[in-house]
Amino acid sequence: MVYRLCWYSFMGSEKPKIVIILGPTAVGKTDLALGLASEFNGDIISADSMQVYRHLDIGTSKPSPQEDVVNPDEEFSAARFNEMARGIIGDLEGRKAVFVVGGTGLYVRTLTGGLIEGSDAELRKRYREALEREDGVSLYGRLRQLDAPAAERIHPRDKVRIVRALEEAELTGEPISAKQRRHGFRDIRYEALRIGLYRDREELYRRIDSRAAQMVEAGLVGETEKILRMGYHEKLKPLQTLGYRHFIRHLKGGAALEEALQSMQRDTRHYARRQMTWFRGEAAVEWFHPSEADAVRTRVAAFLRRRQGSPQTASQGLDPLKNP
Repeated sequence: MVYRLCWYSFMGSEKPKIVIILGPTAVGKTDLALGLASEFNGDIISADSMQVYRHLDIGTSKPSPQEDVVNPDEEFSAARFNEMARGIIGDLEGRKAVFVVGGTGLYVRTLTGGLIEGSDAELRKRYREALEREDGVSLYGRLRQLDAPAAERIHPRDKVRIVRALEEAELTGEPISAKQRRHGFRDIRYEALRIGLYRDREELYRRIDSRAAQMVEAGLVGETEKILRMGYHEKLKPLQTLGYRHFIRHLKGGAALEEALQSMQRDTRHYARRQMTWFRGEAAVEWFHPSEADAVRTRVAAFLRRRQGSPQTASQGLDPLKNP
C-alpha cells in the first residue's frame, strides 16, 4: 500500500535508500510515518500483511482504502509484497524518499535481505486441501516432528506459515529452518535505516485495549457482518485474524459482544509480544519512544543526506533492551 505525497530528491547513494519504521501493533508507527513522509516529501509503502485486503478497513486500522491490492479470498504473500515493493522503490529511486512502515516482520526481512527460493504450487495446494480435512493442531504437530526449530517460531494458529514450512520439508527434504540459517537473508539490495518504536508494556497494552474498543465503536461488527454477507467464507485467512475471527464468533452466537471484545484485546496483546520478540532479533534497529519524534527526524535527515559508506551519524535510541 502506497500513500503518494510530494516530491523529494536525494542523491549520491549506490544503493537506493529506504527508511523502515517498525514496531508492534498500536505503538504509533502510522502517525510517525505520515509526519516523516510529509516533512521529507516521501512515499510510504505499507509492510502490513492485512492492510492489503479490500473491505477490511476498520479491523486493520487502514489509513486509507484507496490502495487496496487483493480481495479477501486472494492470496497475498511475502514474495508478492517483495515484488511489488521493489517495483515501487525502483520507480521512486532518485526522485523521492521511501518509508517502509509496518509490523509484519517477514515482509521487512525479505525486502531488505531477499527471499528463500523454493515453492511447489501443486504441493502447496495439496496441503491447503489438507487444512480442510485436518485441524491446525494436527498440522502443527506434524511440523514439530519434521522441523522443531521452525515450530518454535511459528504460532500454532498461523496456518499459512505452518503449510509453508511443511511444504519445504517435504519438497526439498530439508527443514525450512536450516534453509533460513544458510540463506541468512543476506541479499542486500538497499541501504536501510531501521527505526524501531517501543512503549512500556503497560502503556502499549492500554493503547491496544483502547484501539480495539474504538474499532467496535467505529463499526467493526457491522464491517465483519457485511464481509460475510458478500459471500466470503469465515475460514479465509484474513477473516481468521485479530478482530474478525472474534466477531464472527459473536455474530454466530458463540460469544457476547463484550466477551468478543475482551478476547480480541487479549489476543492482540499476545500478538504484540510476539512481534517484539521478532523485532528484537532484527539487526541494526535504532529504538525510539514515539515521544522522541524530534530525535527520529534528526536521524532520518542525517541518513538521507549521508553518502553511502561514510561514517554513521551518532544517534540515540540504539539499545533494543529499551523494549517492553
